[in-house]
Amino acid sequence: MLSRMGFFTLRRSLKLLLSFPQEQKDPERFYTDLARDTRRMLEELLGPISGKRILDVGGGPGYFREAFADCTYISLELDGGDVRGDAQALPFADGAFDVVFSSNVAEHVPHPWVMGDEMLRVGGDVVLSYTIWLGPFGGHETGLWQHYLGGEFARDRYTKKHGHPPKNSFGTTMFAVSCAEGLRWADRAIPDSEKLAFPRYHPRWAWWMVKVPGLRELLVSNLVIVRRAA
Repeated sequence: MLSRMGFFTLRRSLKLLLSFPQEQKDPERFYTDLARDTRRMLEELLGPISGKRILDVGGGPGYFREAFADCTYISLELDGGDVRGDAQALPFADGAFDVVFSSNVAEHVPHPWVMGDEMLRVGGDVVLSYTIWLGPFGGHETGLWQHYLGGEFARDRYTKKHGHPPKNSFGTTMFAVSCAEGLRWADRAIPDSEKLAFPRYHPRWAWWMVKVPGLRELLVSNLVIVRRAA
């Protein structure tokens, strides 16, 4: 499945790690760079995707569009995008897309594995990537440690400090999703011959962390689940 093992390097991991503080300061720059990395990751996992029908589930305000300019790219959002719709009930026919991917959306929907099933239904190849709650970035903008004391605590502390609630409000637009949950869903929904799971922001030699219960919840940070259609 992986054609260029050199893509998942320590250098790439450090570059991504150093870019995270820019999300709030310069979101256009942050998400444009992340979109380019996502495009390269998809081609590493799936092969060339130029000209293919691509569905981006939760594509946001359009930062990913340029990275997929040579594809038939459709972005779905609850309140925007090319198509307005619920990720848990995708308004598309079975097998409508060659590739369906989602970048950091599963932790923002109440039923992420319903979303996952829908992605499998409408897509051929599927790549679902999401933030692990117990990882350092699980609280998103509410802090690197505050969410370990509870999502409500992190939300309320942010509101008190900044004078307004966070964009990602625990229990409403952000939920505690574990690594183990995603792996259990993948085991149920995807045949072993078509499945791959790994930590998105880690170098290739650190992928073993996904296999260690407990440790994976703290250190995987972002889990990628791949269905490479036969």
